[in-house]
Amino acid sequence: MPKTKKHPKHVLEAHPHKFTKRYNLFDVVLQKEKKFLYFIAVSLIVAGAVYPYPNIAMWVGFAFAGYSAIANDSIQTIGTFIGSNEDKKWYWQWLFMGLIFVATVSYSWYAFNGDVTYERLATKGLEKTPTSFVYLQLASPIILLLLTRFRIPVSTTFMLLSVFTATSGTIISMVNKSLLGYFAAFISALVIYLLLTKIIKRFIKGEAHAFWTVAQWLISGFLWYIWLAQDLANIAVYLPRQMNLYEFFAFTGFIFLGLGFLFYKKGDKIQNVINEKSEVRDVRSATIIDLVYSLILYYFKEVNNIPMSTTWVFVGLLAGRELGMRLRAHDSTEKFAKTFNLIFKDIISVTIGLIISIILAVAINPVIQEEIMNFLFK
Repeated sequence: MPKTKKHPKHVLEAHPHKFTKRYNLFDVVLQKEKKFLYFIAVSLIVAGAVYPYPNIAMWVGFAFAGYSAIANDSIQTIGTFIGSNEDKKWYWQWLFMGLIFVATVSYSWYAFNGDVTYERLATKGLEKTPTSFVYLQLASPIILLLLTRFRIPVSTTFMLLSVFTATSGTIISMVNKSLLGYFAAFISALVIYLLLTKIIKRFIKGEAHAFWTVAQWLISGFLWYIWLAQDLANIAVYLPRQMNLYEFFAFTGFIFLGLGFLFYKKGDKIQNVINEKSEVRDVRSATIIDLVYSLILYYFKEVNNIPMSTTWVFVGLLAGRELGMRLRAHDSTEKFAKTFNLIFKDIISVTIGLIISIILAVAINPVIQEEIMNFLFK
């Protein structure tokens, strides 16, 4: 019997296996921010190496604090300024704000006998120049820088000052003043935009008159001055409370150059917290925001010398503004949901910063630990 020829079964054509790398969210962030994370790792190592040497540690801590505080707080004072002046050269913006900084800090140094903080560090618990450091005091501005990179607008006041304060009473006073500032800003912005939304809308139609650009630069400059008088304490807390001439030059020069880098980067990652809000790129809208913010900060500056979180005030201002605009426009449920989501996200961000700063303060300070133990068990 003849053999029948067996036909081979159909076999799929072989292809070389292609390995496809799958990234999860962590992998994407890791690859995208590789250089920055290397910088953070090196900074943490440097902080660990120098903290036992106070004369070196104070300047290293100041450098970290100066860079991280300016990067984080840029959204409050110069965020709207950057966002609404995208057509202007970065170096003109830098020179304008930089020279205001030099004038502001020079006046404080001269008027208050070497104190560059307008006596914000005269508050009980912060009035003494640090004579020794622990590792977490130098690491806290690095942690702040890390949070800033991922667009979390945490409070530099709590992150940097709470790790130096000697008592829990000082932290409570700062929290109370900051909460008051948040609600004052929220209610002020809500009322203003509820009552004046239609008028403001008329102002921001069409091309802005040159007057608005001049007004915005002047108001932004005034806001920058008020913010500096409030928040320079966050940076100078590492340094002597009365600086000599050489220390003053080093302090001023470092921050002046840091501002230049910030303007060159157009606010960097944290600027997105501003850009996602409604109409902030319009010079007229930005001017109104800055005017309200500067008046609120000026009021709290005059109340007392207790440091406060200007970040909380600014977040409250934006939240009240967004809600007021939505209520006045009778927007859809979807737009209201988006607004509440933005407000909630910003509140979560500043709350995270507060929790982290309190944990750091308790971990560092044995006086606060003892106060908590006495409160809990006595």
